[in-house]
Order: sequence, then C-alpha cells, then structure tokens
Amino acid sequence: MISPGAKGWINKYFDLIEKDDFSLRIERPVDMDLDHFLHLTFSHSGIVFGYPSELLFATHIDDSKWTIEEKLKLLLFESHLFAYQMVNGQKKINKNDFIDSMLTFYGKHNSYSITKIFTFFLKESKEEKLENIFSKRIEIRTNILDTKLWLNYLTNVFVYLDVILYYEYLKSEEQSTFSNYSDLAMDALTAISMSAFSSGLVEEQEKALFKIFLASASLPEEKKELALKQFKEGTDYSDFSPTIQENWLFKRFILELSALTVLSNQRVVATEKLFLLELADFLKISKFELEEIRVLVGNFVLNNNKKVAFLKSSSSYEKMFSSLSRRWIKVLGRNKDKLAIELKQSKELIQLIKKSTTQELTKEEKEIVKTQFLDIVKSMPSLAIFMLPGGALLLPLVLKIIPDLIPSAFRENEIDK
Repeated sequence: MISPGAKGWINKYFDLIEKDDFSLRIERPVDMDLDHFLHLTFSHSGIVFGYPSELLFATHIDDSKWTIEEKLKLLLFESHLFAYQMVNGQKKINKNDFIDSMLTFYGKHNSYSITKIFTFFLKESKEEKLENIFSKRIEIRTNILDTKLWLNYLTNVFVYLDVILYYEYLKSEEQSTFSNYSDLAMDALTAISMSAFSSGLVEEQEKALFKIFLASASLPEEKKELALKQFKEGTDYSDFSPTIQENWLFKRFILELSALTVLSNQRVVATEKLFLLELADFLKISKFELEEIRVLVGNFVLNNNKKVAFLKSSSSYEKMFSSLSRRWIKVLGRNKDKLAIELKQSKELIQLIKKSTTQELTKEEKEIVKTQFLDIVKSMPSLAIFMLPGGALLLPLVLKIIPDLIPSAFRENEIDK
C-alpha cells in the first residue's frame, strides 16, 4: 500500500488521504490547552523518545513488514503534519503549502546531518527533497572505531526536537529566538549528564544511553567534545542555554529524557528522585506534571524495554544483532521465494557464503561475492540475507562488502491511475 523505505511515499500518503483510506482528524478535549494536547499525543506515539510505538493518523495501515526506521520516518512526517494542522486549524491540509513550509523550516535547520542536503538534491522534486531530509534525520552516523557497532543500527532519538522547533516556527516564524537546534541538543545532553550523575555513580546502562543520545544529536565536532567532557567531568544548571525556559514543550522533553535516563535500569534511588524534583523546579514544571511524566516514561520503559535497543540490559553484541535481525528480516524477507530461485543459479556464491562462516575470504573472493550479490539485487526489490547459510553470522561481512543492499525503487508507492 505504502512503503516509507522507497521513493514516492509522500505523494502516496496524500493519495491515500484523498481516497479516504484514513483521516487526519484527532479531537482535542475542550478543557485541554493545545501544547499539552500536542505533547500527550506525541508521547503516546513514542516519538518523544525516538521510538514509533504508534502512528498518529495512518493507524490502520499494515506496517508489520516495515522496519523501525521506516515507521519512525512516517511518524516524524505525521507529527509535523499534526503540528501544521493544529496551528493552522485546517481540517483539509493543503499539500503544497505544507511541503513548502517544511522545506523552508529545514532550510533553516542547523543539524549537522542536513546542513548540506539542499545542495545535494537540487534536481529533485520538493517531495523527493523532503523524503531525503527525513531519511537523514532518522539515521545515526557514528564512527565504528570510536563506539559500539550497534549504534549504527539505531534510529535518532532526538527527532522530536525537529517537531518542537517546527511547531515554534509555525507559531512565530522569524520572530522567535528559540530556533537553534544545536543549542537544544546540547541542553538535552546536559540534562542527561546531570541525570546520570544524580545517583552518585554512573552505571553502564547510563553510559550506553548517553552514547546513543550523543550519536543522535548530530552535532559538530567541537560541541561533541564539550558534551563528552561534561559527561565525564560533570555539569550543572549553569551550562544550560539562556533559551531553555522559553518553550514548554522543550522543558517537558528535557524532563522526560532525564526521567528516562534515571529509569533506564528500572530502579530509582532517593538521590535520583530528589534530582528530578530539583530539575522540575528549575524548569518551572509543577509536581503534578512531574508525576504525569513519571507515569508516561514508566509506561514507555515497561512496554518497550524488550523492543528498544537502548533499554535492554543485554551486551552490545546482542543488541547489535537483535536490532539488525528485526530490521533485515522485515525488509529482506519480502522476496524470499524469488531469492531461492536466484540462488540456485549461483553455486559459486553459495560456496563462498559457506566459506565465510568459518574463515576470512580473500580480496578476490569478496569481490566475487559483491558482484554476484549486486546481480541478484538488480532482479528483486530486496535481498533475503537471513535465508542464506550462515544467516546473521554472515551479515557483518556482507555489510562491509556492500554498504547499501536495499534499492530505493520499490513499487509500493506507485499511485494507481
């Protein structure tokens, strides 16, 4: 029906709306202010924590074959659409106006991951530019030599900052001083560092969590170094930016990230409870709201600790393969019958795959594997690696040989004439 992992999914999404496959209506309780309503809706979806628990509008679409990245990409798009709808009070969205506003917003966005994206895609349509931006925003780019390998297969836990900034942009456009992504990301990392130190001992789970947030933040190198220094040596309230008090949604986000850090090991000591109270007081968040945050974050941890990689207590190696398995089984398993036929015609490839499970392939053998894999890729939308001998054991080798196994031209997003 629709595939967020392929080109054309934005046009397909609006086509489904036109055909009444789903509605853009979410009713706000009459006694709830807009900011609170937005945040509760976003919290329920999981985007506040960078994890797509549930889509906002396209809830009846079958997403069982999507990866987490694909679902988060569509959820980020829907979250922007929801903010646009709420600010403009439109029951029927003008597609072109919405896309134009998104491109203008991201043109001002100073995340390190998209600062040059507009020069890369000058010849593409507006929808294709926006699709490329969303792809950039959900991924994590990190140096394998500097950190754990499994970080490269996690989604961006800071995408909610985009939603907050877009909402602020829609309300105030050029007039707001609250518009610098890097400052907000640094404030969030400062709060996470303070949360980790609040028990007096930084645990391994908190160290792993910080690494994921740092990789997600997409900061220039000098700010990364500053964030790492703060995490190693400690930090305090004076390190927050002057604009931290200007936006209620951001303050809620800061406090929820702090609560998530504290609850990540599923136990809270007295000093951590006191820290959350002090942080809430600093941010001018009421005790009632803090209790609401504890419930929201607690439910998220309990419901997702077996799904979200950074909430698991398993080793980094186990996390890596768990995350990879879920991602690739869904994407690559879509064409397993066709793969079986293709592999029967490639005996040399099968022999090399078997060999790779027990010993290192030579440079020439790797080149043969690469060439034959690419030949198979050309004949099908995805490549079912997990059906091959060796399964997950082969995957790291294949990923090194062929950086991008998934062609972008799926047919799911073609609009029926």
